[in-house]
Amino acid sequence: MLTKLILTANIPTLGAEGDQVSVASGYARNYLVPKKLAVMATAAAMKRIESLKLLRAERERKELEQAQELAGKIAKFHNTVELQTAEDGKLFGSVTNADIATALASRGYEIDRRSILLENPIRKVGVYEIEIRLHQQVTTKFKLTVVSANQPTPQAAKEDDPKAKKGKGAAKGAVKSKGAGESKPARKS
Repeated sequence: MLTKLILTANIPTLGAEGDQVSVASGYARNYLVPKKLAVMATAAAMKRIESLKLLRAERERKELEQAQELAGKIAKFHNTVELQTAEDGKLFGSVTNADIATALASRGYEIDRRSILLENPIRKVGVYEIEIRLHQQVTTKFKLTVVSANQPTPQAAKEDDPKAKKGKGAAKGAVKSKGAGESKPARKS
């Protein structure tokens, strides 16, 4: 037997706030209504739907704006991860979306690891473009550089070269410190 309810909160598998749904009576009676995630679809509750929909529209607009703002900041983000590698460049381990989420969190960007769209863990040295879904309508990308901790990087080798230090000196900012750093902000049009 189905029971008609009006959702008062977003439930990913069922619907959004203000939606009218039909669910099993036991699910309604034992879970949704006691947890105040839904109310019975009565005449008075139907009138309340309109105010819930207005609140939902406002909340969704704010979430979209916040996601777009965060996407702009993350797009400028560049992180370097240093791990032990074999001679062929394969990592002893891998960089997973949980590792990337931790790196972002260390810079103040709290991103759920499930939002990081990484098909397979990273297992080789190189530069990768990582995609993150911040909102249903907003995705962004940032660069992640994976370097070997036991082999000098090309930039570090150039810095150690005495010829590179002659003349005008070593290039400013050529080598980033370990960890995360942000790139220069993009010009505003």
